Amino acid sequence: MITNYKKHLKYLGSAALMVLCMLVTSSTANAQKWLPGYFIDVKGVKTDGFIHPNPGGRGPIKDEGFIEFKDEEKSTPYYLSTSDLQSFVAGKDSFVVAHAPGNETWAKKEFDFVRVAVNEEIKIYATRGAGSGGGGKKVQVSPSMGIGTGTYGTSYGGGVGINIGGGGGGSNNTKLSYYYGSNTAKMQHLTHENFTDIMSEVMADEPEVVEQIRNDRYSLGSIEKLIAYFYKVKASHQ
Repeated sequence: MITNYKKHLKYLGSAALMVLCMLVTSSTANAQKWLPGYFIDVKGVKTDGFIHPNPGGRGPIKDEGFIEFKDEEKSTPYYLSTSDLQSFVAGKDSFVVAHAPGNETWAKKEFDFVRVAVNEEIKIYATRGAGSGGGGKKVQVSPSMGIGTGTYGTSYGGGVGINIGGGGGGSNNTKLSYYYGSNTAKMQHLTHENFTDIMSEVMADEPEVVEQIRNDRYSLGSIEKLIAYFYKVKASHQ
């Protein structure tokens, strides 16, 4: 009888611990979806607040990416489409509005947000679902490795495994695609074939990094590690 009672208490204790863990996890996830940041609207006005870069569902305007924004933690959130914005910052990651280059579409979107992965004279942009017409995609902002402030008032880059694209739900298993260019209007695909030459030019200010690129220490598949290394070396000079 006593043994059964102890087993019952042990079971209740385990169940309570499980419920507590679920509550903590749920609370943490809810907190993480809202990140401190700001947006710059089409008129160039900056507004600080909290951003949920992956609201899911349908956006306010068809074929456009979107985010959710609130001015204060407890204020009512509202949606902002790419038509409303030039760029936004969520946590340590920066995103700018871009039109899919050439005849491409990004998960059925003409306009969407792309992450500024490297903010130098020649920039590196990242997006998910490039060249594809299906699926939809999400933005999931991970802890960033970015440092300093760039053109858009943001960290320089980072977040390994960040999913790019405004709302829409669906699968987010599509690999990240990378582009290079002085601005989004001049974006071209970064490929395995041009990786060494382009990244050497992008990171030319850091000969140590260029040497590693030329020695094939990094490839398109490890570009996020290269970006983190580049800004680590860059920071060591500051």
